[in-house]
Amino acid sequence: MAQPMTIASPTYAPASGYLLAAFGAVLFSMKAIFIKLAYGTGGGAPAVDAITLLALRMAFSLPIYLVVGTFAWRERSRDGRPLPTGRQFIAAVLVGVLGYYGASYLDFEGLVYLTAQFERLILFTYPFFVMLLGALFFGGRITSWGVGALILAYAGISVIFFEGAIASGDYTAVGVALVLGAAFCFALYQLLAKTLITHIGSRIFTCVAMSGACLAVLLHFMAENSPGVLFDLPAQIIGLGAMLAIISTVLPSFMLNAALDRVGPQAVSVLGTLSPSATIIMAIIVLNEPFTTADALGTALVMTGVGLFTWRHSRKKS
Repeated sequence: MAQPMTIASPTYAPASGYLLAAFGAVLFSMKAIFIKLAYGTGGGAPAVDAITLLALRMAFSLPIYLVVGTFAWRERSRDGRPLPTGRQFIAAVLVGVLGYYGASYLDFEGLVYLTAQFERLILFTYPFFVMLLGALFFGGRITSWGVGALILAYAGISVIFFEGAIASGDYTAVGVALVLGAAFCFALYQLLAKTLITHIGSRIFTCVAMSGACLAVLLHFMAENSPGVLFDLPAQIIGLGAMLAIISTVLPSFMLNAALDRVGPQAVSVLGTLSPSATIIMAIIVLNEPFTTADALGTALVMTGVGLFTWRHSRKKS
C-alpha cells in the first residue's frame, strides 16, 4: 500500500497538490461526456434514467472505496495516528451524501435537458456559491471584486441561454435550475469537507464520504426499482457506467480531496478552470455538439469571471 496522501514532504506537497487538482479536474470533466453517451445523443427519451445511471456508477465505485478505506483505516491505526471519532465519521458520511448524492443526482437530472458544454459551464460557477455561503455561514465576506466576477460569469450564462446553440431545447430552463442546485450543493460540500479532511486525512474522508453517498444512491434506486434492473441493462450502458465510476468518480475524488488537503479549496478552484475547456473539446469531437460565436462569447465570459475570481482569492489567501 502506498504511503498516505497526506504524508508528503512540505517542499513538494504544494506542487503535487496542483497536479492532483489539474488531473482531477480533467477526469471529472469527462463525466458529462459519459452521461450523455449513456443517455443517447439523438432525440427522444434517454436510453437510461438519471437514478439508474447514477446507481450503476455507485455500484462500481462502492467496492473500491470500501477496500481502500479499510486499508487506510488499518494503516492509520498501525501508525498510531488518531482515528476518526464517531461524530467525525457521521459528519463525513453526511457531507458525502450532500456532495455526491444530492449534487450528483441534480446534475445527472440536469444533463437530461442540457448539453454537456452548458452543464459544465453552469456547474463551473460553484465558487460563487462558495463565496456566498462562506459569507453567510463560515465567517467569510463578499467582496466587490467577487460580485463583479459573478456578474461577468452569469452574463456569459445569459448570452448562451438566450443566443447560444448549446442551450436550445424546450426544457433548458429546467436543466439550468437543476444544475444550479447541484452547484449549490457542491459548494457547500467543499466548505464542509476541508476541516474534516484536515482532521481525518484525505483517503479516509474520501472513502467514508463516498461510501455514504453510494449507499444513499443505491437506496434511492431500490426504492424505485428492483436490484435486477442494473444487470439487465445493455452492455454499452454498463460499460459507460464503469468508465463513469472509475475514470470520473474514483480517481478524481481521491485526487481532488488530496489536493484540498495540500493546497486548499481556492487553489483547487483555480485549477478547475481546465475542466470546461476539456469538456467543450470532447463534447464537440465525441458528441458532435454545436459551438457558435454566441457560445464562444458566453464561454469566454464565464471562464474569465470564474477564473479571475478564483485567481484573486487564491492570491489574496497566499
